[in-house]
Amino acid sequence: MQVEYQSMSRASAEDERTLVQAVRDRYRCPEGFLDFRLSEELSPDPGYFQFGPDTTCYGRTLKSAHQAQLSSSLCDTLPSVLFDGTQLVLPFDPNEVIDNLRLERYPSGQLGKCEKALKGIYYWLRPLTNRSLRKGIQRLRAVNWQKRRFPQWPVDTTVENICENLLLLSLRASGVDRIPFIWFWPDGARGCVSMTHDVEAVAGRNFCAQLLDIDDSFGIKASYQIVPEGRYQVTPEFLSRLRDRGSEVGVQDLNHDGRLFDEREEFRRRASLINRYGREYGAKGFRSAVLYRKPEWYEDLDFSFDMSMPNVAKLDPQRGGCCTVMPYLIGDILELPLTTIQDYSLFQVLNEHSIDLWRVQLEMILAKNGLASFIVHPDYIIESETQEVYKDLLAMLSELRGREAVWFALPNEIDSWWRARSRMSIVKDGESWQIVGEGAERAVLAFAKEVDGQLVYEPTDASQGELLLCEAK
Repeated sequence: MQVEYQSMSRASAEDERTLVQAVRDRYRCPEGFLDFRLSEELSPDPGYFQFGPDTTCYGRTLKSAHQAQLSSSLCDTLPSVLFDGTQLVLPFDPNEVIDNLRLERYPSGQLGKCEKALKGIYYWLRPLTNRSLRKGIQRLRAVNWQKRRFPQWPVDTTVENICENLLLLSLRASGVDRIPFIWFWPDGARGCVSMTHDVEAVAGRNFCAQLLDIDDSFGIKASYQIVPEGRYQVTPEFLSRLRDRGSEVGVQDLNHDGRLFDEREEFRRRASLINRYGREYGAKGFRSAVLYRKPEWYEDLDFSFDMSMPNVAKLDPQRGGCCTVMPYLIGDILELPLTTIQDYSLFQVLNEHSIDLWRVQLEMILAKNGLASFIVHPDYIIESETQEVYKDLLAMLSELRGREAVWFALPNEIDSWWRARSRMSIVKDGESWQIVGEGAERAVLAFAKEVDGQLVYEPTDASQGELLLCEAK
């Protein structure tokens, strides 16, 4: 790390405040602890670079320290960070880079012309195919998926790594021994787990009654995403039955034909119908079919939150991934990313019938204090073999809840908490810090500090006034 200061032109005060926004939004720390500026004007075109080991970024850098294509020899910009007193002098804009990741503004996060054409042909022919043929096509498309270096499989935490590196550097620059922030989850929970069920066809809808019983036997509540048109009849009685059992109802696409995001005007037309069904169902959340997405179009959706963005999508028809295990805002919509593999991809593409991968992903997500969100389709666990795998997953989650302080929540509960947290602030109260704002009674004050060169979190135990160490790896 270079510590000497090199004289460079300062950005405006407004620009400097803007540079810290993404990191401040993540931690909700008081003003004054984060102070960034750019070392010089950035290059006009974006590319790939690193910010520490195993942290691949995409964006503009100074002196073009990035590459247009991914390679094994990307430039590491972490040693280029300078200290100007308590201010960090950065070789890139962290807000730009984090947005590029979370909104998939890197090349492999978007469908190319060829992929769009093949997608159109596939969905045109899909009514003439059976599940076995579709499974073969999807496995063929997934060939060599393990060779793709970015986003990282099986969980990508690049956004978390960027924020942790910048917070650690801010600790060193400011000279304080710790930085206060609002802990990520209510009541000091280590992380969050959320179960969702996307109901795709008549068989899945008919299995929902049995699925409710299975979930209840393990004490798990879930959100059911319903396709409003073309797949099955959606009656008020069906929706009431889900809600009466403590489940949540969300809207899944319009008709599940895979073409929601093909054309802008057609999307606006469909979005109007989707919004109407959302109001009719009393649904706050939306998910697109097959996890197709264009976040720049979300402004037409009248929902509080979306659940269409995968953390890493190497096995999905639309590749990419948001590279974070935390919720984040896309305009006015809160994104609750899907952070684990879908049951269909696990069973049909990888041909695996165990919870081993889910277990690994869960451990990696909780290591970052993140959101472990699952999609399990009623349609794909009707058969006894896959149903037993799902029960193994529920047993693992139930055991986790009995062993650790992990928050099990429905998506609308996560949405409410994350929005409330975003409006809270930390103020000085004598010699101590206090969280203020609506919902602060469930919020926990935490501190970030450096221990043996590593960033460590210390959330306070509100009930016992103790500190609980969590290493931010």
